[in-house]
Amino acid sequence: MNVLQKKRLNFVLFILLMAGFVIGLSLYALKQNINLFYTPTQLAERHLTPGRLFRLGGQVKKGSVKQNERHLLVSFVVSDATHNVLVEYQGILPDLFREGQSVVIEGSLDQAGIMQAKQVLAKHDERYRAVK
Repeated sequence: MNVLQKKRLNFVLFILLMAGFVIGLSLYALKQNINLFYTPTQLAERHLTPGRLFRLGGQVKKGSVKQNERHLLVSFVVSDATHNVLVEYQGILPDLFREGQSVVIEGSLDQAGIMQAKQVLAKHDERYRAVK
């Protein structure tokens, strides 16, 4: 190999090393945000530490919504096929929120394992019907 080929090889190796470093840093920085939300089953398997902010997705269990309108406090259960998570939220719920509806909740667990929601997003059912 002559000097020019060695320089080119070193330059290509440097570029590949830097690209790997940048990709690695990006993946490390986005590690928490790669997953859009946890299901109640994933939450039960992971045992997240109290106070850590995350998103939870599932369906509002029928018959679980309890409201204290004086303090705008709502408690309900988010469920998937196997696990349930009790959620407490203080504030006004979205218009699409109701029992049996899919929701995504942002918040953290307290010491008792109850999710203290900071934001509640209700998902529509994705069924479109003709308006008459």
